[in-house]
Amino acid sequence: MLFTDRTDAGRQLAGALRHLKQRDPVVLGLPRGGVPVASEVARELNAPLDVAVVRKLGVPYHPELGFGALGEGGVRVISDEIVRHAGVREKDLAAVEHAEEAELVRRSRAYREGRTRLPLEGRAVIVVDDGIATGATARAACQVVRAQGAGYVVLAVPVASPDVVARLREDVDEVVCLSTPSLFSAVGEWYRDFSQTSDEEVVSLLARAPRGDSAAERAEEVEVASAGTGLAGDLVLPRDAEAVVVFAHGSGSSRHSPRNRSVASALNRAGLGTLLLDLLTPGEEADRANVFDIGLLAGRLADATRWLQRRASLPAGSFGASTGAAAALRAAAAPDSGVGAVVCRGGRPDLAGADLSRVRAPTLLVVGGADSTVIDLNRQAQSALHCENRLEIVPGATHLFEEPGALDRVAELARDWFTAHLVR
Repeated sequence: MLFTDRTDAGRQLAGALRHLKQRDPVVLGLPRGGVPVASEVARELNAPLDVAVVRKLGVPYHPELGFGALGEGGVRVISDEIVRHAGVREKDLAAVEHAEEAELVRRSRAYREGRTRLPLEGRAVIVVDDGIATGATARAACQVVRAQGAGYVVLAVPVASPDVVARLREDVDEVVCLSTPSLFSAVGEWYRDFSQTSDEEVVSLLARAPRGDSAAERAEEVEVASAGTGLAGDLVLPRDAEAVVVFAHGSGSSRHSPRNRSVASALNRAGLGTLLLDLLTPGEEADRANVFDIGLLAGRLADATRWLQRRASLPAGSFGASTGAAAALRAAAAPDSGVGAVVCRGGRPDLAGADLSRVRAPTLLVVGGADSTVIDLNRQAQSALHCENRLEIVPGATHLFEEPGALDRVAELARDWFTAHLVR
């Protein structure tokens, strides 16, 4: 079985886990690659999502040989037999534990950004990864989850080595694995897209997911009607939200874009609602001409903005990336758009053409400093704007803002712009 990417794998895996919905489970993703898969599982099961942060303890002179694992909450799982046979001095083992505990704390804080770990006592817990080769990390995670008080432990993965799955059944109550190919050498060979999951994506997915322990925000999947076409979207409304922002992604992306989700999470934390929307249906995306049909995209974005204002009764802004930037500006140019502010990230505002001069909403253009071609296109577009506007260049950033801290800077700029121009 070949998966398109981790999102596709998560959706398929969720289908095989529906029988667990009645157990009111908690879903834990193993960082980093397991979290996008776990996010889809949690969405399907309407379950809280968290991350399983564990550190395998390796024998000092043979790190691949694990003598135990550390988990949050002071959980410590040690194999006395391996320690005895390894013949390692106690102080050396203690040094390993000390170093791994520091890394455990660092990662926990980085991924959750101050949120507390979900309690597992007595709960059914589904531990999710994107695949299993050796099983060492998955085994450590399941042992830690059990030690944290989980009442029923399920290990769920899209693909794994068949002999490893057989061994792991001894550590959990249930294993759900979609594919166990006999010729297995690496997890990545069973994905068309197995690109690395970033820390930013993990943070974004965790921040947006319902946790089941707070009424701080309402998150739901929605469908927006535009000229008879249903557009899928993810709506998040923080408690006491004062404004809401509609996201229009660019070519080759979707509402699941980790970059847009990362920015959206920052806006949510600032008390702004967000609607991440697919302006094209899956069938329409197959025709590349639709991806660059700015008129079509702008019309649908305008319909979504009006729908959102009726739904939430809040001031609305638009965030556009790539070709989505042109759609956001063209939609904002309509006299009755209701758009109060626009932010474009690495965008092609020039594709909005003559409509640029009709935009009245304050507009922020954000471009990477190493994206020279797009900088020039944004400068040209800026000269055509007759509204309050600013061009912000993020030093050293390329088109996708993949450099450390680059996307965080985009999020800060967007947050400040929307807050200044939308919040009363």
